[in-house]
Amino acid sequence: MSGALVARGCFVAGTDTEVGKTAVSTALLHLLGADGSRTAGCKPVAAGTVMRDGLCFNEDVRALRGASSLDLRDAEVGPCQLMAACAPHIAAEAEGRSIDREALRRAVAALARRAEWLVVEGIGGFSVPLGKGWDTADLACDLGLPVILVVGLRLGCLNHAILTADAIAGRGLRLAGWVANAFDMAMPRREANVAALAERLAAPCLGVVPQLSPPTPSAVAAHLDVAAVRACVNPLPSPGVP
Repeated sequence: MSGALVARGCFVAGTDTEVGKTAVSTALLHLLGADGSRTAGCKPVAAGTVMRDGLCFNEDVRALRGASSLDLRDAEVGPCQLMAACAPHIAAEAEGRSIDREALRRAVAALARRAEWLVVEGIGGFSVPLGKGWDTADLACDLGLPVILVVGLRLGCLNHAILTADAIAGRGLRLAGWVANAFDMAMPRREANVAALAERLAAPCLGVVPQLSPPTPSAVAAHLDVAAVRACVNPLPSPGVP
């Protein structure tokens, strides 16, 4: 395995599935590309496709593609797209295929060579199996990008966020910042939960996103701290990896 990817950007992880990773990732691309910078979004592994107007595609991949300033193809944004909306290694097995770790890394490196800012979105939570003996946390380590954690504000989020932060640190990665996503309107005492997270997570809060309809990149970005986002992502240049 080659050394870690050298790029400016971040790896967006979540405390669970369906907590708003794509909404936050597209907002980050919106912010980082606001000055005309070349931005690229990537979801190395995506599970679940829809059929619309005769085309089969993954909605997260399409959203990241639309938020990128570079003109990218779906296959570049989502190098491994699986049909079933389930655990990726199970979806891959159902299709009689495996998820190629080195191929994913090469695909992300190709984007890094073209972009000034790279936003890589994980799948599900931080440690989701991708095959025998490896998972999404290993993929994050392969890339070596700072991690931005999306915390879905719902009952249990404190435990999920603290455990995920511990897992990120345990893999030797830097938790650069976190975003609270208030998607569950029924959650009691959300402000107190955000305050508890701020006390316990060793990284700055980049923003608290309210429930938005629709959660467009610009709408979500309006609730993020631009200066804090730019300060927390990797400051290194992005020549990519051969």
